[in-house]
Amino acid sequence: MDTEQPSSSPTEAPERPLPATHLYSVEYPGYVQPSSVPLAVRNLGGTAKLENAFKRTAARSEALLELNLRYGNPYAHPIPGDVVGTSNILIKVTKRKRRRVDDDGVIGDYIAEPLGVVLKTARFRTMADYQFQPDMSDPIARLRLAMDRMDVDAIRQYTIPEEKEDYVISSPTGDDTNIDPGLMKQPATRSNLRLFPPPIFSRQGIPQNYNFKPNSASMATTVVNEETGEERKRLINKGRWKGYGPATVTFGDLNIPENPIQAVQLARNQVKHELLERVTQLVQDRPVWTRAALYNQFSPAEVREIHNSKVLLPLVCYTFQDGPWRDTLIRLKYDPRKNPEARFYQRIYFAMQIIQCQGSPLSPGDKKEDQRPRTSLEMIESEEDLRETCDVGVEVLTHKLPPHPLQERDGWYSAHAFERIKIVLRHKFFSLLQGYVATQEECEALLEEGGAGKRTQTTRVKKLKYGKHNMAKGALRPEDAAAARLQAALERNARNLQASRREKLGDHSLTPESRP
Repeated sequence: MDTEQPSSSPTEAPERPLPATHLYSVEYPGYVQPSSVPLAVRNLGGTAKLENAFKRTAARSEALLELNLRYGNPYAHPIPGDVVGTSNILIKVTKRKRRRVDDDGVIGDYIAEPLGVVLKTARFRTMADYQFQPDMSDPIARLRLAMDRMDVDAIRQYTIPEEKEDYVISSPTGDDTNIDPGLMKQPATRSNLRLFPPPIFSRQGIPQNYNFKPNSASMATTVVNEETGEERKRLINKGRWKGYGPATVTFGDLNIPENPIQAVQLARNQVKHELLERVTQLVQDRPVWTRAALYNQFSPAEVREIHNSKVLLPLVCYTFQDGPWRDTLIRLKYDPRKNPEARFYQRIYFAMQIIQCQGSPLSPGDKKEDQRPRTSLEMIESEEDLRETCDVGVEVLTHKLPPHPLQERDGWYSAHAFERIKIVLRHKFFSLLQGYVATQEECEALLEEGGAGKRTQTTRVKKLKYGKHNMAKGALRPEDAAAARLQAALERNARNLQASRREKLGDHSLTPESRP
């Protein structure tokens, strides 16, 4: 059985030709009525400014508009706008009202008529800047207005006003304030600093959606204020990583930590027992360590374990944040301020910038460590022995510099003695750069009064004239220093070999210079 389907043809909208009129529009961020259109055009810079901005051949600087919501105020920051190309159609909608006959109701007919095509649109999408209005009766403000009006007489009559210390003046408490005078415990005051606003306050022009929300792992907990007993709610992330560090005190604190904090005590089972015992034994044998010197007592894997645990060091030591033992690891219950023997563990800081040449043997880009030039110490001792410590020990400093009354800057040494120590250590440092080890006699000579002791032959014959220095003051370039170290090592080995041969032959009277 055939059923006849009803024929349905969609009703097509009638075609309308687009008008040839070209229009421009302004998206004004405010309420505009027919009576306020002149004010809106004035705030945009006037008709001439709009015509230049909408020109087809307008430059980029001319296509920028500024909206002055406080017209005529030079201290009010305008809102910048942009002219963008659009393809919008301006449609005029007309509503005609007519009354029905049956129920006396009112119905309307709508008629849409295109008026033109909008080719360009001025938009103001930037947020308004902060506004600050200074006192317009101030001489600086009057000078600013005179410069805008090109008032030559007013500009020539300007003089710098006398500076007064009336930086805070009383403020009236009448109808021009929003504070009830009865609620004010003291007379109202306002600032009189004569501050003038900068060209712009905020660089944030486009609003952003921050989308603040709590962490998914956070939980609401109740926290009690110990002083007031007041309870308040806080969101705490239960899954956060808890880091620990050695307790820190200042040099002026009377007491020092004697035991680890409770949080560290509770995390004691998280560290390796054997590693903790070794660190405890080291700080028992020596009460003060630098972090680098302590790490050098362990293998790289053990150092990584100590560094990552964050609990091991706080269990056995604390640190000073200032003073002669700043940033050192000190055994709990040990106070270096009460023991003059702690002067041997004071830290000395040198500000010496060392710059290495590109492509030199010590260049960071050279990854082959076995090709690195070795110093004289490395030829005598193995690298494993040198890795066991990074402390600088000078025996002459221990015997010839007695303790001095304790002070925060130089510890158990006087200021003069501390400077002499720096002279000796600086000499040892530059001696290594030159390729030899400073002798005991040189150090003792430098420790004499004023550090003006006699120089040995070794320091006198060392002259650095191998080109422009580019390392610390008085040092050679890396390639020259490497060559000097190698030459010094060869000469020293030759002298030792000759001395050993003379001892075997029993010839102690003749020197290489006196032999025929």
